[in-house]
Amino acid sequence: MTTDVAGLRVVVTGGAGFVGSWLCERLLADGAEVVCVDSLVTGRVDNIATLRAHPRFSFVRADICEGIPVRGRVDWVMHLASPASPVHYLRLPLETLRVGSIGTSRALDLAIDHGARFLLASTSEVYGDPLEHPQHESYWGNVNPLGPRSVYDEAKRFAEATTAAYRREHGADTVVARIFNTYGPRMSLEDGRVVTAFVRQALEGRPLTVAGDGSQTRSLCFVADTVDGLVRLAASGLPGPVNIGGDREITVLALAHTVRDLVGSTSEVDFVELPQDDPTRRRPDLTRARTLLGWEPTTPTEEGLRRTMEWIAGELGLDRERLVATAEAAGPSPRPR
Repeated sequence: MTTDVAGLRVVVTGGAGFVGSWLCERLLADGAEVVCVDSLVTGRVDNIATLRAHPRFSFVRADICEGIPVRGRVDWVMHLASPASPVHYLRLPLETLRVGSIGTSRALDLAIDHGARFLLASTSEVYGDPLEHPQHESYWGNVNPLGPRSVYDEAKRFAEATTAAYRREHGADTVVARIFNTYGPRMSLEDGRVVTAFVRQALEGRPLTVAGDGSQTRSLCFVADTVDGLVRLAASGLPGPVNIGGDREITVLALAHTVRDLVGSTSEVDFVELPQDDPTRRRPDLTRARTLLGWEPTTPTEEGLRRTMEWIAGELGLDRERLVATAEAAGPSPRPR
């Protein structure tokens, strides 16, 4: 399917975040004009540093819950603003709920005012600790509404409900993307997500902390693939929801071993207490993405992890070349089963 965005003016909320910055970069590369809006509560100016001089890029620092001060034509609104890692949303529970509710309404209002296409970046967390496996978009989920994780899960569920209501009541041109575990360069080193934590611990020679017995699974997707799915979905005219993520399942313990081997580390594995409501299995049904978008992840896990490792090593001031040579000498890691 076509993803021609040349000439479009796209507002990306949360554009200085991890996925948001990759999305801004992709849209610019495809010929769009990009307005990045971010409060920098969890986003980083460093993530968009190389984009600031681009003639088709502009940055607006704003809390979208207070309004989105963007003037001029708007063709797409891609709404990614939200704390997205456990460390961030547990530290900012009320802010997370607020941006999922008020912030989503503000972004939808902007789209309505300009007759723009609206994409909501939702999450696999709407499925909670799923009783259905793999998770199809028709599944309603199994979420604890009172648990500590609920501030993120329910914020995104409310955002989806708001998006659907705007479509029904106002005829808004909307689509919902449900993003599964995404990883890659520019992730916050302190965000507590499993890939970042394992890579950093292995690079620093510290024990790799595995929650529970490590039998819980995740399905990883490299960020460039995730962004490609988002652009395709925005360009599709579909209403969604559509799952965007990798569907090669891997246990957390196997991931720890894979990362340790890639880094060439001798770190041990330490088992720690499993967080409350931590999902036991997570894998998307990608039938819709494959048949309707012609999309599926293409970056091999080993390649994505190596690129992430190199970036984290650079952030930590470690010798990238030595680490890459060590990883290549170790050879390809076993593929997830």
